[in-house]
Amino acid sequence: MFSYEEIQKYNETDMCIYKYIISNLEKIQYMTIRELSAKTHTSPASILRFCGKNQCEGYVELKEALKKEADSLNAHLPSTDLQELSAFFERANSSAFEEKLALAVEILRPSDLIIFVGMGSSGTLAKYGARYFSNMGRFAVSMEDPYYPIDAYTYKNAAAILLSESGETKEVVEAANQFQSRGCHVLSITNSPLSTLAKLSDWNFSYHFEHLRVNGDYNATSQVPVLFVMETLAKRM
Repeated sequence: MFSYEEIQKYNETDMCIYKYIISNLEKIQYMTIRELSAKTHTSPASILRFCGKNQCEGYVELKEALKKEADSLNAHLPSTDLQELSAFFERANSSAFEEKLALAVEILRPSDLIIFVGMGSSGTLAKYGARYFSNMGRFAVSMEDPYYPIDAYTYKNAAAILLSESGETKEVVEAANQFQSRGCHVLSITNSPLSTLAKLSDWNFSYHFEHLRVNGDYNATSQVPVLFVMETLAKRM
């Protein structure tokens, strides 16, 4: 029931409520509005505004819509770690998702060079993205070195796709600024549209997953949406 177009309009409070609902679909049916506001550290008024943004007149109607959503899946919800992915792919199966990607394709299609940039896990994804685009017949390279001398070149007719789950990695944000100053189109894939990288990009796709840290603060947030978006963009080219 949560369309990609609607989610793009959410503010930080809305995103907090949305993420909790998606991760706790079974619990929501038995929670009062005050219980949900306590769990999401928001106010009942914020919950009601969230309901309105999703074409529901109130909290009761929101819960009914969520129940219908569950019933449409034959009352068999995916396991907790698959609920976000299931919701993501449901949102991706929409005209709003295709329209979003079409804007990126307009930028990428005439580009002679496509540069994928990322660090850590995102660096690994950048290498994959460059290889996949190359497999599809496009000239693409990856950059995982944050100290690569970007400003030493002129990127005529080039586009950079920057990957960062947080969208706040200092080196990646600085790379985006350097690419833009050299006349390069900057696209990004992040988890939040409110991040610094997302805001300064010419185009951004955000997948809105619960931020997950494990084993001493290592990032374990799913990167499946990043792979899906990169492959889909390459195929649309």
